[in-house]
Amino acid sequence: MSPDLLEVGRITKPHGLRGDLVVVLTTTRDERVAKGSVLVAEGTELRVASSRPHQDRFIVKFVGVDSREAADDLRGRLLLAEPIEDPDEIWVHDLIGCTVTTVDGLDCGTVTEVEDNPASDLLVTDSGKFIPLSFLTEFNPGESIIVDVPDGIFDQ
Repeated sequence: MSPDLLEVGRITKPHGLRGDLVVVLTTTRDERVAKGSVLVAEGTELRVASSRPHQDRFIVKFVGVDSREAADDLRGRLLLAEPIEDPDEIWVHDLIGCTVTTVDGLDCGTVTEVEDNPASDLLVTDSGKFIPLSFLTEFNPGESIIVDVPDGIFDQ
């Protein structure tokens, strides 16, 4: 596993007596809990033996976790995984550190975080600007973002 692991979910609690666990994904990629997937929890690799959807979560069985006690030892742990290479997706880790400019050449700063927002995720920059990701027009992963924002969006 590389040191560039991404948070993909969290183990909430055991489910039943045979080592199953309730997992909440923080990603839209359900394949993170597909059979054979490898996740990391506090430096320990966990291989998915099986999983099934359960309400807005997943019930996951990891190889070698065969009792409620073993499952309880994993309670509350964050789950990390390798980045997925998909050229059609924009990943948060590729946005952080990018410089943001408008199509008119206005420097908006550097992305420090991406804030979840129901209408559109927001690029948060070191200059204090919040820019809806839906305004992105060009993207060079890890380097630069060009946005086409409506007039007045930065007026205070």
